[in-house]
Amino acid sequence: MQPIPTGLIGYGTAGAVFHAPLIAAAPGLRLTAIASRRADDIQRDFPEARAYENAQSLLADPGIELVVIATPNDTHAGLAREALQAGKHVVVDKPFTLEAAEAEALIALAERLGRRLTVFQNRRWDNDFLTVRRLVGDGRLGEVAYYEAHFDRFRPEIKAGWRETDVPGSGLLYDLGAHLIDQALVLFGMPRAITADVTRQRAAAKADDYFHLVLDYGTRRAVLHASVLVRDPGPRYLVHGDGGSFVKHGIDGQEAALREGRRPGGEGWGDDDPALFGRFTDADGTVATIDTLPGRYTAFYDEVASAIRDGSALPVDAREARDVIRVIEAAQISARERRTVVL
Repeated sequence: MQPIPTGLIGYGTAGAVFHAPLIAAAPGLRLTAIASRRADDIQRDFPEARAYENAQSLLADPGIELVVIATPNDTHAGLAREALQAGKHVVVDKPFTLEAAEAEALIALAERLGRRLTVFQNRRWDNDFLTVRRLVGDGRLGEVAYYEAHFDRFRPEIKAGWRETDVPGSGLLYDLGAHLIDQALVLFGMPRAITADVTRQRAAAKADDYFHLVLDYGTRRAVLHASVLVRDPGPRYLVHGDGGSFVKHGIDGQEAALREGRRPGGEGWGDDDPALFGRFTDADGTVATIDTLPGRYTAFYDEVASAIRDGSALPVDAREARDVIRVIEAAQISARERRTVVL
């Protein structure tokens, strides 16, 4: 089959570091065009792709079947609507939208127009999360009672860019929170309730730079935490069940590799440092090292291509991405009103 002609809207960090290299690496896709004012960067990085000055010019290109939206968060819903109305299949970078009602409307529009719509929740394919998902799924941990996931960084200075300004959709909750919430929902589904602490800890911060979420699953608790003032991070994942405990340090290296300019795939891609392999302690106290599964960001776009051509399942169901926004909205209410919010 001929690769699917794909247009990318946005060539900032999300577009240039993540989407463009991953689209180019997918055999089922062809990076045909990029809409951005950074024409020189596009010409340097992907000279075979046409450069459009704006999204509307790209959407008017009849040769493009799939559109990927990698623009600031508050533009996602509007651009996704335009792309669907232009007859394109659509990938939206996370977070899907800023409001669950916007997500619901897009899902209904895609169904009415017969277009495929999905959301780039790439950290489902982190090597550490794939390993946690396997351990939870195969029952080795028994019935999980406690799950804790961290996404901590050390950035005491405010970073340039819209994510750290006071605009809709900025801040850590919409950014890293969309990842951690999605992972928890993949493992355990929607929680019954949420208690959230979301705040700004750096003096000059204009957007939230800390959150601590407690998801209520009955007797199970899922704790999701992120901060930009963690110089010496602890475990990335802690999972405790009646069959044992799993502790994992470190973070998947695919993002770092992409930022260094490495192209996805090839020998060693997504592999973990053996020194960071997780530790499993069974109910009898026996300790074993668990080899980390390889990370596979490339799987997302491979599955998108198959879904468009063969009608197979999308890698991320848009309804699941909508539910992430529902949890974010509830977390905002919880933090603002200092109460537990029932979902």
